[in-house]
Order: sequence, then C-alpha cells, then structure tokens
Amino acid sequence: MTPTPGHPAPIASPPPLARPRSLVVPAIAALLALGILVGLGSWQMSRLAWKNGLVAQVEQRTRAPAIPLPGREGWPRMTPARDDYRKVTVTGRFRHDAEAYLYHVAGDSRQADRSRPQGQGYFVLTPLVTAAGDTVLVNRGFVPTERRDPATRSAGQVTGEVSVTGLVRYPEERGLFAAPDDPARRTFYTRDVTAIGRSLGLDPAATAPFSVDADATPVPGGLPVGGETRLVFANRHFEYALTWFGLALTLVGVFGAYAYQRLRRR
Repeated sequence: MTPTPGHPAPIASPPPLARPRSLVVPAIAALLALGILVGLGSWQMSRLAWKNGLVAQVEQRTRAPAIPLPGREGWPRMTPARDDYRKVTVTGRFRHDAEAYLYHVAGDSRQADRSRPQGQGYFVLTPLVTAAGDTVLVNRGFVPTERRDPATRSAGQVTGEVSVTGLVRYPEERGLFAAPDDPARRTFYTRDVTAIGRSLGLDPAATAPFSVDADATPVPGGLPVGGETRLVFANRHFEYALTWFGLALTLVGVFGAYAYQRLRRR
C-alpha cells in the first residue's frame, strides 16, 4: 500500500506464523516450571504415603503386647524397619553411676497437656545390665533442667533388679542445626547410641545398637517421667501437594490467557 502524502504508513501486522513463533520461548519456560511444580506435588504425595505408613506402623507396634527383648545373639536380626517402636520388656540392674543426658524440650505449646512435663530439660539415659551381661541404654524419661543432678531426685535411683517395659528406638540422624555433643559432661543433643555408649565406657560388643524408651510407669519420687516417646507426627503433605498442584493449574491458566492474547492480536 502506497502511503498518502502527509499520513504515516500503517504498521503492518506480523505474518501469521510469526505470532506462534513468538510463544516458543515463553512456552518452554512455562513447561519447565510446570514440570517442577508437578514434580514437587508428586513428591509430596509420595511423602504422604510414607508418613501414613509410618503412622500406621507405629500405632500397630505400640498397641501390641510387649515381648521379651532378645539378648545380644538376636540383635543382628533386628532392624529399624522391623523393630523401631516395638514394645519390649527387659530385666536387669541400672548403672546409675553411668547416666547420660539427652537434651529435650517437653510438651507442645499448641496442645499442652499440663499433666505431662513441660519446658526444657533432659532425657535420662541409663545403662541396664541384664543377668547375661548384656547392656541396654534405657531412656528412663524426662527431668527438668534444675533436676538433672541425680542428688535432687535420689528416690528415683532405684536399686536391685527391675523390669522395664518400653519402645525400641534406633539412633536418629544428626540434624543440620543440632548443637555439638558434650561427652565430657555426658550431655548429648542427638540420640546416637554408639557415641553415648563410648562416652560412658560401655563395651560395644555387649551394648545394644538401640535404646529403649521406658513407658509411663511411675518411679519413686516422680522423676524421671517416662512415657515421653513422641508418637504423634505432623502430616501436612496432602496440603503441600494441593498447593503445588494448584500452582501448576494456575500456571496453565495464566499461560493460556497470555497465549490467547498474543495470538488474537492484529
């Protein structure tokens, strides 16, 4: 078209094929983002299945009758997958001279049960020696910081043969922000049975590779307070999955609107 003198030439519309081509780069970016969002949602769904399985497993094992804890000859056949949280009974004598302390904050500010311990303190880990000479670290329960010293709770330092019923607990992985352990003071911030046993001078060959969390059976003097094993787990993976899938759908909608506007321009 020849422009009229004194009037600007009209702006030509891009060729029909140019408009779809202009969406290639945004489409690639949107597809990559969509793949990431869907992948995160799928990962949360897999975490949900794992967490539901864990909750069901823990509930089944903690409600089952207690069984006698095997001696050292049976420990190699025990595994975290098969035996963590299993309810057992073990009989022996406590070595109160070899107590260790695992830092713990008791209670839940969102669902505080005032009949249970609250605040900062320690789990008291005491070696229990069986008649066969096996040693099992027993988490006897929680004491507040000001009652860590055994002299302040001497009534609870029971002597003689005792039977403890509780849950098998395998070592936990050290958290990224966990404080360093202090073996010299027998103070620990991660439930690492090997490290704790080493600090107490226990024979590794005769010491169980797990600990036992004592149940809530009262002890003389009221301390330590047993039955503090965490059995309720946060499970918000379904919410997280919905969030990621929702963002993926939003991305599809936004890109669809953007592409429609680009393609309809003249």
